[in-house]
Amino acid sequence: MERRRFLQCTAAAGLGVGLLGQSGLTMERAGKAKLRKALQIGMLERGLSDADKFKLAKKCGYEGIEGSPVKDLAAARQLGKLARDAGVPIHSIVYGGWGAPFSDPNPKTIAKGLAGMETALRSAKAQGADTVLLVPAIVTETVGYGDAYKRSQEHIRKLLPLAEELGVIIAVENVWNKFLLSPLEFARYVDEFESPWLKAYFDVGNVIIYGYAQDWIRTLGKRIVKIHLKDFKRGGYQWKTLLEGDVNWPEVRRSLGEIGYNGFLTTELGGGDEAYLTGLSKTIDKIIAMK
Repeated sequence: MERRRFLQCTAAAGLGVGLLGQSGLTMERAGKAKLRKALQIGMLERGLSDADKFKLAKKCGYEGIEGSPVKDLAAARQLGKLARDAGVPIHSIVYGGWGAPFSDPNPKTIAKGLAGMETALRSAKAQGADTVLLVPAIVTETVGYGDAYKRSQEHIRKLLPLAEELGVIIAVENVWNKFLLSPLEFARYVDEFESPWLKAYFDVGNVIIYGYAQDWIRTLGKRIVKIHLKDFKRGGYQWKTLLEGDVNWPEVRRSLGEIGYNGFLTTELGGGDEAYLTGLSKTIDKIIAMK
């Protein structure tokens, strides 16, 4: 969606300055765009208390956390407070959607998916996150591409009023679900919602087997609200740690600058101890510093 149309949508939705800052427009105009490092909460050592996990993340150089839905909203609020107090706010929640995809023809599955996303949206608000990651659809031998496209949009639209009410963006991600297989289609899919509450969550590593991350980033542009960092090696067909796969990181970094992306770069890798997480943080620093 081009900038003027985006601003018209945000005005129509009564969107305030807070979300504009989160999407990067305000800071970009002020010349203060910044890439911030984050990691998923599951990457932190499991034996630690929540408070100690967040302190460890901060110590290792991270600036944010990607969490999971918490049904108990009081507990979710407490978790968010612990993260903020440690200096690593929870910026997004991963709902997923594999277990109850919005492409499924079964009404019971759809009801389960809607309930799950409603919980995730409310949990995100309680934790202080501004985004919930959603796998929009899954194409299978019994669920055709066209049906997956139509059904998923139909059901996701039911959630947009709640997303607006809570001030939480629904971000659909490119995953290995045999769906949204090109950047042009991904952009079209997002634009057809005509809502500032539906955005793209772009995963750098997920497109390497059939595309180039920098091309996707340049095509999606301002539709991107969050970024996942992973690396993949085509030869041997295997996941790698950052800078050890086939992702063209200098071009990825350049493309992020071109679209004025302002926000979190969240690693989605295996967890480890303090030394491992610190080393990973320094690797992300190298990516951010690329020109």
